[in-house]
Amino acid sequence: MSSFSATDSMSRPTSAQRSRGSAYWRDLDWVLLVAAVGITIFGSVLVWSASRADMASENDPQSYLKRHLINVVVAMVLGFFASRLDYRWLRAYTPLIYIGSVLLLLVVFIPGLGTSIAGARAWIDLPGGFTIQPSEFAKIAIIIMMAAILAEKRDFESEPHDRDVLMSVGVAVLPILIILVQNDTGTVLVLGSVALSIIAVSGARRRWVIGLIGGAIIGILLAVQLGLLQSYQVSRLTSFLNPTGAPGGATYNATQARIAVGGGGWTGYGLFEGPQTQGKFVPVNESDFIFTVVGEELGFAGSALLILLFCVILWRAIRVAQKADDLYGRLIATGVVAWLAFQTFENIGMTLGIMPITGIPLPLVSAGGTSMMSTWIAIGLLENVRLHSARTSLT
Repeated sequence: MSSFSATDSMSRPTSAQRSRGSAYWRDLDWVLLVAAVGITIFGSVLVWSASRADMASENDPQSYLKRHLINVVVAMVLGFFASRLDYRWLRAYTPLIYIGSVLLLLVVFIPGLGTSIAGARAWIDLPGGFTIQPSEFAKIAIIIMMAAILAEKRDFESEPHDRDVLMSVGVAVLPILIILVQNDTGTVLVLGSVALSIIAVSGARRRWVIGLIGGAIIGILLAVQLGLLQSYQVSRLTSFLNPTGAPGGATYNATQARIAVGGGGWTGYGLFEGPQTQGKFVPVNESDFIFTVVGEELGFAGSALLILLFCVILWRAIRVAQKADDLYGRLIATGVVAWLAFQTFENIGMTLGIMPITGIPLPLVSAGGTSMMSTWIAIGLLENVRLHSARTSLT
């Protein structure tokens, strides 16, 4: 009897463990979490609508939706673990995470493993018809690595040393160059905005920010002039300047997208009823151009609701950055804010014809397992920073 009681008591969580568990759920940013879950559910419905016409002739018309939901579940689990990681552990192992992400970027160039989609060799084939896009995980690696370097300034210093800033720039440039060789210009633009934002918030001297902006502009011009960008990439990046030209060429996607969004009116045609969506006139509308689905089928009301949820996420993420109790956490949150803000604006903007066409998904909405996973890891990191700040304030 006594033996049973001892074993039973050992299997029960201690009061300290119960306290830590309850503190975790209490200190979460529930507004941020609910908004992220809401967008993910919203996006799953849009993916369902966008994929119905394409999968109508398949044995299982819902197979695309089922695969998307599996990705969503895996992504949320990864986000949960990212929020529960010990802050010091993450910082200690950041160099290994960064090196691993760079090596993963190089795997796509191995024949038989890497594959090209829409002109970009940026995916790795996996069994079962799945693929992963290493550049999505590189976003996480660059953010935490730059944050670790720039947060190492000494107590008496009000700004990071120039050597640390230069090292952080190198940390960002290496994967950016690899991704540029992969012809994934959209991700390059996202990573550039992330790196610039982290350096600006770190307290680096103004000349660094101005120099990096100038260097980026010169680099883009040189890449175009020297032919480093493919002709289709240049056409995509400049087509929004002449949206009515050559409708059968680079501007076709943008033209069909505007027709879909403009036809939705105030309330839309109704879910699964959009003529452009169900007629398969808008290419890749389950991923890159998924905003056309909400615009056409749910109208201005549905589009406004989705944008409002994104604004809630960015507002809470900025609050997390402001309340972070150390520079490392503040820079991580800043990187996530820059990433989500730029990518959301670019994706919706290219659908409306006010931004260049790039192959980047709408966070938490578009189909694509790697994008969903990396974004939920980013949400988990935001919660991690918030939880760390809450625990520190109690000590």
